[in-house]
Amino acid sequence: MGLYFYGKNNSTEEYFLGGRRFKGWVIGLSLVGTSISSITFLAYPGDAFKTAWLRFLPNLMLPVAVFIAARYFLPFLRGNNSTTAYEYLEFRFGPSIRVYGAVTFIIAQIVRVSLILYLVSLVLQEITGFDATTCILIGGIIVAVYTIIGGIAAVIWTDVIQTVVLLFGGIVCLIVVTSLLPGGINQILEVATADGKLAFAELVNGSLVPVDWDFSLHSKTASMMLIIGLISWLTEYSGNQNTVQRFCASKSIGEARKAMLICVLVSLPTWAFFMFLGTALYVFFQVFPAVEANEILQGSRKAEEILPFFIIHYLPSGLVGLVIAAALAAAMSSLDSSINAISTVSISDIYRRHMHRDAEDSHYLKVARLVACLAGLSMILGAIYLTNTETTTLQDTATILTSLLAGGLLSIYCIGFFSNRGDARHILFGIAGTMIFTAWTILSARSILPESLSFPFDLYYTGLIGNVIMFILAFGLSFVLLDKKTGVV
Repeated sequence: MGLYFYGKNNSTEEYFLGGRRFKGWVIGLSLVGTSISSITFLAYPGDAFKTAWLRFLPNLMLPVAVFIAARYFLPFLRGNNSTTAYEYLEFRFGPSIRVYGAVTFIIAQIVRVSLILYLVSLVLQEITGFDATTCILIGGIIVAVYTIIGGIAAVIWTDVIQTVVLLFGGIVCLIVVTSLLPGGINQILEVATADGKLAFAELVNGSLVPVDWDFSLHSKTASMMLIIGLISWLTEYSGNQNTVQRFCASKSIGEARKAMLICVLVSLPTWAFFMFLGTALYVFFQVFPAVEANEILQGSRKAEEILPFFIIHYLPSGLVGLVIAAALAAAMSSLDSSINAISTVSISDIYRRHMHRDAEDSHYLKVARLVACLAGLSMILGAIYLTNTETTTLQDTATILTSLLAGGLLSIYCIGFFSNRGDARHILFGIAGTMIFTAWTILSARSILPESLSFPFDLYYTGLIGNVIMFILAFGLSFVLLDKKTGVV
């Protein structure tokens, strides 16, 4: 597909947006493939295996976020034939805010793709016996090459196929688990219920403790996890280029809304399915104990290793290749999207806008492919770095990293969408305050600051609090400092 679409990519419009001619069902399945990565295929089962279903809660807010985004955000984001999510920020607040949004996205995506590539390397290690670095190089180079060659069209169409393969591979795993268990699906439900594995619970000192439904910043509660989910998904559907680029590539605003609906209808059951697969694996290894599974439960091995271990050692040999293909598809469908999006943002929001404004379109196309190469290289180096880190579960880590790098972006968009107040000065003041807050949480989390200065809240809430700080500072300052555009206080 990369080679097929290479000949059609004769302009940046084709390379970044595929000529804006995609139908809703194609974009919808592509969105599913982008959001359902190896974090879904490996980290969700790993998290459910080791803990319970607490981290599934934020996903339940996806329909609410999509309704708001489809109704209110989409007309702004598709306006004036936009290519990126950050063009609106310049239109509303000025070029400096557009650059901030673009740079924040690029940094967050490099972290994300590094994490995803690391996860898929776990599977490749189980299959091949190669060392981690070799597996990362194999996976990273293959994905980078077809993305660089084929552009967004190759990304979207491969995402559609990869989504189907991913779902089929997961179904095969669950069928094998239930067929090997004496009591089948009923045994999974009985044991999981008795052990609290289907509850919204957190692992505390080796025991699952159901969370409360109150509102607290000091611990994870169900209500707060739902709020985190809403903030996260609204950010995804306003300031994430991976998603907004799909909207811009859609044939019309109606097709874009259709894509959003399809994404919701497919994604939610898929996330629930892979969480349940992790629960089923927990029951399976209670009935058929394995040293490796016990080490994961005790924390001496990473939770994300459980599904690759099951695939290699318990699946019939004829099915292993199919399920491995599903694991690889899960990674590829996210990696290719992010590489292309990083290239799009780098060229449209930074290079063409501020560094080299009047070149031929063919020049920008060449630079776009070069940037995609650099993004692929950064992804590979980041994944290699992650092989030497220690984490509880990588789903947990991904959520924290997303919170730390969000930077109050949602509040900036909401001020723009729903008010006429504020200019670049107000937003930059809010950004500065949010960055100071974020730096404080990072330093506290690393125990660099004295205990008296440590943060009095769970790190999961960093993104939520950051957005509140951004809104209060930026919107509040607009009542004090004269607005340059409107001339009012």
